[in-house]
Amino acid sequence: MLHPRLPVSLCFAATLSLTLAACGTKAAFYHQEEFSDTSAFSRSFPGSEKAVCEAARRALLGQGYIITKATDNTMDGNKSFQPASDKHMEIAFHVVCASNGNGKSSTMFVSATQDGYGIKKSNSSASLGVSVLGSVSMPFAASDDSMVRVSSETIRSSDFYDRFFGAAERYLLVDVDDDTAPGKK
Repeated sequence: MLHPRLPVSLCFAATLSLTLAACGTKAAFYHQEEFSDTSAFSRSFPGSEKAVCEAARRALLGQGYIITKATDNTMDGNKSFQPASDKHMEIAFHVVCASNGNGKSSTMFVSATQDGYGIKKSNSSASLGVSVLGSVSMPFAASDDSMVRVSSETIRSSDFYDRFFGAAERYLLVDVDDDTAPGKK
């Protein structure tokens, strides 16, 4: 006859082992996605989507970013950094500007990624084959160094995006002031 507490202890043991197993697995990153109304990745500005994207382009150019692709309402740009002789970092921006439908303002959506690269060494050796003797391995060694991506992450810092949006706003205000300057219609 089974002890009456055995099924309860088996259930407890099974629950404990499942809980421990769940703790050992990697967390699903989609749980971090909030899709909230106030996002660090977007900001509304007065002006057309073309004017807002132009302000973003100027903000990136003003900080040394290279614009790799640009249309009236989208843009990609990147900038490289080398924090150490064997490390390379790159920040890439993707900007999309969309009209808010009221003819007076547009929203700028921005996402930036930071990619890290490291040197990968690969050794190679040569083998020499002679038909009479067979294959002979010779110590001809060569080393090829190449940069490989070792990390990639979307930048989530609201402070980072606030600084970018502030720079874009300064360029947008210059455009607004230029359009309303005396003698302009």
